[in-house]
Amino acid sequence: MTATPGATQPVLLREPPAFSRDRAVHAWIGVKALSDAGDAIWTIALAWTAVQVASPAVAGLVVAAGTVPRAAVLLFGGVLADRANARHVMIAFNLLRVAVLVGTALWVLAAAPTVGLLALAAVAFGVCDAFYEPSASTIGRQLVRAEDLPSYTAVAQTASRLATMGGSAVGGFLVARSGLAGSATVNAVTFTVVVVFVAAWLRPRFGLPRAEPESAWRGIRRGFGHLRDVPTTRTLVLALSGLNLAVGPAVGIGIALRAHDAGWGAQAVGILEACIGLGAAVGALSVARWRPRHEARAGFGALVVQGVAIVALGGGPVLLAGAACLTIGLTAGYASALLGATFAGTVDPAYLGRMASITRLGDDVLMPLAMAVFGALASATALWVPFVLYGAGMVLLMTIPLRNPLFRELSLKGRA
Repeated sequence: MTATPGATQPVLLREPPAFSRDRAVHAWIGVKALSDAGDAIWTIALAWTAVQVASPAVAGLVVAAGTVPRAAVLLFGGVLADRANARHVMIAFNLLRVAVLVGTALWVLAAAPTVGLLALAAVAFGVCDAFYEPSASTIGRQLVRAEDLPSYTAVAQTASRLATMGGSAVGGFLVARSGLAGSATVNAVTFTVVVVFVAAWLRPRFGLPRAEPESAWRGIRRGFGHLRDVPTTRTLVLALSGLNLAVGPAVGIGIALRAHDAGWGAQAVGILEACIGLGAAVGALSVARWRPRHEARAGFGALVVQGVAIVALGGGPVLLAGAACLTIGLTAGYASALLGATFAGTVDPAYLGRMASITRLGDDVLMPLAMAVFGALASATALWVPFVLYGAGMVLLMTIPLRNPLFRELSLKGRA
């Protein structure tokens, strides 16, 4: 499989340099990482402020307030991504984010923060994300050749992870010293840098086909119709939509449950989480250095190993849990770089934004349910049971694309 059958291919506008010498793309990755660090600072400040002004239950609702509106409008963001100029969409919604942050900072400087203000800011960010992310997901396909997408994705994801970790570390100190207003201002500056860079320097090398003008609802229906009619894209989207549903709960609440049950202490949770972050960075960077010939096969194969590691995380001593977390991180970084590149390089470019929004929607809608079921299983049965069930589910899910001969033989090498 070289692309979706019958797909309109991107049009070469400017010859891109080799990825290793592509200064413009390297600069974009750095700018995006700076923005991710600012986002982490803002998230820490929002959560901390919510805890100060509300009960823990209400604070949790405030922090999660952006998820529901984001899920509600995400498909419309996909339609916009396939119809409009991605750069223009990214600029517009980053400017809206700046306005939200500046407004929040000015409000907090004039009066004490309230639950209503925090919830409004979270909802506004959720809506902006829903329109921004589908368009941003297409920008890599407009900058580099398909054969360079694995290297681009690997470096970009590593930079994003490291920036998020650094931003989280700085966020606690910053909110303690300058409060919500200072944190919001810092994040507003990072979004302003993104706007200036995208407007002044970021120029696409490949033109993606644009969807025909039609109502948003018709565009959404056409996107699901494309998913129904193209089996390879359907398999890829379903696999990518479901892969986080197994590892997310195992890492998000499973590690804390294991540490509490085994008496390892809170410090063990931090160390195990750090193993995942370190492994993810190493796994993603390995793609840029040692790239497999068949990206999809290697990516889905790595996730089979991740499923086994999820099972291993459910029992045994802390050293086994550490090895399992490191393996989860390595396979996550490695597979996400390869499968993200496969997605961008093989999905019909005219539907890339809509397919990205459907993939993201799977996480937004189903992840809370997956978390709740994991917790319920852990309460009603032995703690190892949800780890085994979720890990085995991951392995079974990955066998679907691995059995597909098109995915087994797919290679992005040599493609423009």
